[in-house]
Amino acid sequence: MPSSNVTSRGIGSWVRAIVLLLPSTAAAHDIPQDVLVQAFLKPAGDRLHLLVRVPLQAIRDVNFPVRGPGYLDLERAEPGLPDAATLWISDALEIYENDRRLPGPLAVRTRLSLESDRSFASYAEALAHVTGAKLPGDTQVYWNQTMLDALFEYPVHSDGSEFSIRPGLARLGLRVVTALRFLPPSGAVRAFQWAGDPGLVRLDPRWSQAARRFVQLGFLHILDGTDHLLFLLCLVIPLRRFRALLLVVTSFTLAHSITLIASAYNFAPDSLWFPPLIETLIAVSIVYMALENIVGGSRLERRWLVTFGFGLVHGFGFSFALRQTMQFAGSHMLTSLVSFNVGVELGQILVLAVLVPLLEVLFRFVVVERMGTIIASALVAHTGWHWMMERGQRLSQFSFQWPAVSAALLASGLRWLMLLVILAGVVWIVYRGVTGLDKAGPKQL
Repeated sequence: MPSSNVTSRGIGSWVRAIVLLLPSTAAAHDIPQDVLVQAFLKPAGDRLHLLVRVPLQAIRDVNFPVRGPGYLDLERAEPGLPDAATLWISDALEIYENDRRLPGPLAVRTRLSLESDRSFASYAEALAHVTGAKLPGDTQVYWNQTMLDALFEYPVHSDGSEFSIRPGLARLGLRVVTALRFLPPSGAVRAFQWAGDPGLVRLDPRWSQAARRFVQLGFLHILDGTDHLLFLLCLVIPLRRFRALLLVVTSFTLAHSITLIASAYNFAPDSLWFPPLIETLIAVSIVYMALENIVGGSRLERRWLVTFGFGLVHGFGFSFALRQTMQFAGSHMLTSLVSFNVGVELGQILVLAVLVPLLEVLFRFVVVERMGTIIASALVAHTGWHWMMERGQRLSQFSFQWPAVSAALLASGLRWLMLLVILAGVVWIVYRGVTGLDKAGPKQL
């Protein structure tokens, strides 16, 4: 008979599942709507401690014993908690030390807690709570009003290693938010929060790892952003020659890089009305560019300047996509910003490499260029107009109030003044370069 390929860890998981399903003293429950997972990860010597808190209702397919009118029988439920925690929590996690996956952990302690318990505010309080006294057996509480706390221990080579985690806890509910705090020996706590499954999370990444992640994020963002793609289409339709495209795309890149970095360093307003304002202005930029294509004429000669202005707006839009992902940059914030920009440019190059040949074929074999420009631009303007109306309506729901004059406001004003001076200098340099090229004229071959 051939030997089995099932690992002992897999067999253990199945055994735990069967054991947990046996006691049918209470009905199984549905998938919860919202689940918050709180966790601490702390390396110490040759051990890695993981403290986790999840709502007990997220532990499905487990029939917890009840008593009386439906109160959770704490004493009878206690023996099955380590298996439930292992099956639904630790078995779903992949933790790596120097890119080597750690073996399954030991469930050191498990505890049931009330929803009102606040011990997970810090690692020390959470550890003291999980290793401390249990809830009294006569506590009257329903099963869906309790939390499952667990302490797991992983063997590691050194607490100074590079650790990463691939969480698989999205199955705990329809919407799962995980709040993880990593406590390395240096004492610098790194806080993470994500919804669903973020993939592999490097808890203290090297600069090259952060750069690789953010290049990928920038590349995928430009391909997923329909409004940015339509803006690029408007740029490309009338300007398909290398020199004209190079100037316009460079102007757009330079502009959105400035505001992206400025926003990351808190130069941008943090008011609630600012994101809908930027989204509305992005729609305005699409409509304007499309109408400019339809009108044509001398306006196209200065398109690089208009593109620079709209590029500043799009840079703020890019920054909104980075708000939730900058937590994965570690201590390499500037590197990650530059890498995200590189990814955006690579995505733009790919889009242009596809659009330019398609438009050339379209205007050569299908429709006359001028008519094709008008038709394509009109379709884009129609879409942008609807976006502008929808986003403008959302923006109108916010009431703008002039801020009170304070030292913080003056400091913010000075930062913006510095940014405007820098922008004016950049525009002047670009303008001088362009006028110099125009005066030089085309070289004779």
